[in-house]
Amino acid sequence: MLETTILQNLEKLPEALKQEVLHYTEFLVNRYATVSSEQESLKRQGFGVWKDKITIADDFDEPLEDFKDYM
Repeated sequence: MLETTILQNLEKLPEALKQEVLHYTEFLVNRYATVSSEQESLKRQGFGVWKDKITIADDFDEPLEDFKDYM
């Protein structure tokens, strides 16, 4: 229904404006295709995403040199 109405209105426009409509629809497709791919990448987040990408030093829990005076 919506597509039919859009096409009917498009047929009423002069050729120059049809070209503008084409440019605008291409802009919208590119813009929202990018947003859609960004949303897909956000969906991939979760537990285990950083597995094997982050390491913790063996001495992580050891006191820091800077705080020896306070301990």
